[in-house]
Amino acid sequence: MITIIGGGPAGIAAALAAARGGERVRIIEGTPRLGGQYWRHLPEEDEERWVGQEKLHDDFQEGYQLRLEVLRHPNIEILFNTHVWHAEIANDQITLNIVRDSNSSQLSTEALILATGAYDRSLPFPGWDIPGVMTAGAAQSLLKGSYVHAGRRVVVAGTGPFLMPVASGLLNDGVAVVGLFEANRISRWIPFTYVVLANFSKVLLARKYMRDFSVHKVKFKRGHAVVRANAGPDGVLRSVTVAKVDRKFKVKMATEREILCDALAISWGFTPDMSIAHNLGIEQHLDVNDGSVVVVVDECQQTSVNQVFAAGEVTGIGGSELAMTEGEIAGMTSARTLGAAWSVEEEEHFKGLVKKRAAQRRFARALSQVYGVQANWMEWLTPETLICRCEEVSIADIQNAVHNLGATNIRSTKLFTRVGMGLCQGRTCSRSVIEILSKESGVNAEVEDHLSAAKRQIVHPISLGMIANSSSVEDSHHNH
Repeated sequence: MITIIGGGPAGIAAALAAARGGERVRIIEGTPRLGGQYWRHLPEEDEERWVGQEKLHDDFQEGYQLRLEVLRHPNIEILFNTHVWHAEIANDQITLNIVRDSNSSQLSTEALILATGAYDRSLPFPGWDIPGVMTAGAAQSLLKGSYVHAGRRVVVAGTGPFLMPVASGLLNDGVAVVGLFEANRISRWIPFTYVVLANFSKVLLARKYMRDFSVHKVKFKRGHAVVRANAGPDGVLRSVTVAKVDRKFKVKMATEREILCDALAISWGFTPDMSIAHNLGIEQHLDVNDGSVVVVVDECQQTSVNQVFAAGEVTGIGGSELAMTEGEIAGMTSARTLGAAWSVEEEEHFKGLVKKRAAQRRFARALSQVYGVQANWMEWLTPETLICRCEEVSIADIQNAVHNLGATNIRSTKLFTRVGMGLCQGRTCSRSVIEILSKESGVNAEVEDHLSAAKRQIVHPISLGMIANSSSVEDSHHNH
């Protein structure tokens, strides 16, 4: 049995590759349906409206066919609405503690593939806690999964290529996008011209988005950032303040202007979900390109722990195509370690996947360097700006912890301020806190600071009663 955690592009590709190799496969998926954030779609009971999804997904049909193949494959079982709250390895036995339908249980597996994906990276700024301000991923999820518009007049801002499909999807579904702002400049692509030419399909996709913007008369302004969100008398978002920023995100004098809107969809890239990798003690390192913590894997997507593989964003942010390539490699090699034999054709196919992955990783590295978050974003903050929204900790509180209480790292700052101790357990704020601490103390953060910030023994909220009543799960099909 091969267990895959995550039913997005990487998990789907891994499941199909392993199942074709003759192995039994189990997918653990936290939502009611496959596809992940990338192929998010309406529930099956709304099939008559799925035709509308084609204007929200550039490759909706591909995702639809792959989901069907997984659902119908006799070697694949799926646990929907299921979360792993803790994972461990003892005596070479991989044990997953899961919660499903408010019940906790345990299951074991011969091999494990982590395809846990990533979540939106957030940067704090004045007003980011106002109702109506959300991540671009949240705006897209509402649209793809429920046909709900984030607002009537929406500003899309931040940095990275993800801004384009989000804005395009909103426009094509009738939403007024009253501002589209990219903090970085297109000139940053100049050193990577060779990478662009080698991935020309990405250029064609970008051109499609630009045509959408042109049709809807939306200007895509680069070198601009939302530096403040403003609430109306009712306490909800009324407008945003946009300013020109230089290459280091420093605001240029006398360039601020206000844009009326009722929703802000903002994206600063993504953060890999490393919770389960921490549980298992898998080797990780700091990605030098974008500063996120990622899992270390070899050519076969094998981690430092025997029989545990990883694919997709947990090995480095790279998008759906790279995730699927890594997933297929992980599925093939995990099946092989359990005894599946490869034909000559499969050996050649594997070599082709390795070459394909190398090209996709080069493009991913270029993306992370072109759309990096620059250090001067911290100059946008005011003393009362909340950094940790769960515990309502402001930057002034963090500065006080450093300069008056002697905090030197995220651990001591947490003890003094409770930063990162709320419901999200630091998923949203820890990276920002580390960068603020480095600036305030003048000491660069250690790699261990980044690694420890994401360590959580309890990955998903669970009650003590569920733990006490935990039981074992027998292998059975749970596709419905």
